[in-house]
Amino acid sequence: MIVRVFEDKISLRVAAAEQAASSVRRAILDHGRARIVVATGTSQLDFLDALTKAESIDWQQVEMFHLDEYVGLPVTHPASFRKYLLERLIQKTGITDYHLLDGNGEPSKVVCRVGKILQSAPVDLAFAGMGENGHLAFNDPPADFQTEEPYLIVNLDEACRRQQVGEGWFADISEVPLQAISMSVRQILKAKEIISVVPDARKALAVKRCVEGEISPMAPASILRTHPNATIYLDRDSARLLSPATLVALAAGG
Repeated sequence: MIVRVFEDKISLRVAAAEQAASSVRRAILDHGRARIVVATGTSQLDFLDALTKAESIDWQQVEMFHLDEYVGLPVTHPASFRKYLLERLIQKTGITDYHLLDGNGEPSKVVCRVGKILQSAPVDLAFAGMGENGHLAFNDPPADFQTEEPYLIVNLDEACRRQQVGEGWFADISEVPLQAISMSVRQILKAKEIISVVPDARKALAVKRCVEGEISPMAPASILRTHPNATIYLDRDSARLLSPATLVALAAGG
């Protein structure tokens, strides 16, 4: 796993988008299409905006999968991740081959249907964030590191639900759904490449636990350290609790 630290969110988003765009172009060049998994949430806004402006991507050759979605939330709700992806990626780029997770329907059927499509061919590139509780997608601690199921219906812990309120998606924790559909940890790790964009000071403790601590289901995003081609993008604020030794090692490419 590579960890890159930038002075601010602007330089972070530019670098992350450049790497992502290059990887998408390369996948299309190598085998005619790119299969990608896209994360949502406040931390991904700037990155996705920069990616949609990247030049020379044939978005008609991109197949997009949805990382996670709330159960029981209509697509019209401001916090709906389907709404988020439609407005911030699909409509901007003209992607026509996409698979959104309808958490307002019958989640078990959605998990089965989209999971089969996802597993029909390798994933070239997955985008991910990192929760304030260290979650990867909506795999809150303790995360299931063993299941081979592509998607799971998971219970959201209180820390995760409070984060959604803090980010302004919901007025009160009572409004945040108790469950979500989430891509499983092992399915995320099956992507050939992972780009994790993690800005902001509120993520600093999770970053420290996941970068420096034990690889553990209690720090779900720590599992990214086992992936041969994962890059975590941090800004100065999200990296502020990393030890000087870690920062020196990162600066040296270690």
